[in-house]
Amino acid sequence: MSGPAVGICAAVERASWTVWRDVVVALSPRSYATAVQGAGGLALLLPPDEAAVSTPDAVLDRIDALLLAGGSDIDPGAYGAEPDPDTGATWPERDAFEAAIARAAIERGMPVLGVCRGMQMLNVSLGGTLVQHLGSERHLHSAGAFSDHEVRLEAGSLAARAAGAEALSVKSHHHQGVDRLGERLRPSGWSVPDDLVEAIEVTDGGAFALGVLWHPEEDVRSAVIGALVEAANAGVTS
Repeated sequence: MSGPAVGICAAVERASWTVWRDVVVALSPRSYATAVQGAGGLALLLPPDEAAVSTPDAVLDRIDALLLAGGSDIDPGAYGAEPDPDTGATWPERDAFEAAIARAAIERGMPVLGVCRGMQMLNVSLGGTLVQHLGSERHLHSAGAFSDHEVRLEAGSLAARAAGAEALSVKSHHHQGVDRLGERLRPSGWSVPDDLVEAIEVTDGGAFALGVLWHPEEDVRSAVIGALVEAANAGVTS
């Protein structure tokens, strides 16, 4: 494998399989790895690492791009809020790890893509806040099943270039969203017709730092993860 290494942040969950019951695991849906591999990248799983919170470069030196993946809700304490009754179980150690490596990756100009929770983490890592419960069936009609809805992307934005379109149908599964934007971030995509922010990107010119609230890894037609791998490959070969 000669393609760029893409670090995929692992979820922390309780899981059961074969004879094992209720074990705390670091995991990732295979669709993330498949999408990275299909675009020519090497998929590497990044479990939370307490040491990397203070020394994130120890992780980033080993990868060429960072993918902040989906998963459980972010601890509201990470953005100075009290938990809403509808906020689910959280894993603060994951939040601290991902916030640290996301900030460090952006500072070094490494390509970064946040997916669903990952977009929310990108926002929180740069000082933003979240709406803890949207209460919208458009974005989550039932647990464990993706919703399909339309998004519009700003012409010429990184989001539109990565998706290869300014309007598209996406797969969605989330009950939270962006409230106050973090520093250096701007919105570049919105759901149709309710105008929820669906894409954010770092305003620094030339950097690939993008968050999307939908799940491109679940759509074989999506070009978004391929765009991340392409940006990483450009950095490796330059």
